[in-house]
Amino acid sequence: MSKKGGHSIEGYFDYVVPPLEGFWWQEGKTGIDYDRKTDLQWISLIRLPDFVTKEDFHWALHEAARKKKMDFSKVEFLTYQEGLCVQCMHIGPYDDEPATISAMERFAEQEGYAVDIGPSRYHYEIYLSDARKVAPEKRKTVIRHPVRRKWAIKKTFSERLFSCYS
Repeated sequence: MSKKGGHSIEGYFDYVVPPLEGFWWQEGKTGIDYDRKTDLQWISLIRLPDFVTKEDFHWALHEAARKKKMDFSKVEFLTYQEGLCVQCMHIGPYDDEPATISAMERFAEQEGYAVDIGPSRYHYEIYLSDARKVAPEKRKTVIRHPVRRKWAIKKTFSERLFSCYS
């Protein structure tokens, strides 16, 4: 960390490193087919505190590569605007997630929303348990799915035009 070296980060304060997160998707598919896990693509993330700038990130990446003598060329600074979503705490093995996701989708549907997983909106997981240390039946994972209002999908042009003028 910069507080142990010569690099100073404006606004720095000690913080706990947040849990690992992940985006999941399947190429060329809207939504996810959970029966085809081998087709899943993923990105792992670790949330950074707001005081970390892109420049600070690149400094830290350079320092880590120099000290550890490792290639970090695939690591990137990513900003993601999540938007509206539905989320649920899944407790249990990752293989049991489809049942939780089905319940989330039913909830979204009942509330007038549709799941909106696509090229820029992902199945999103936050791993509150360390899979190396916690038994599968006790793992806690926050699952988020992007949603959009169903009426925005189903309204005809004349209905949208009427609502603009009413």
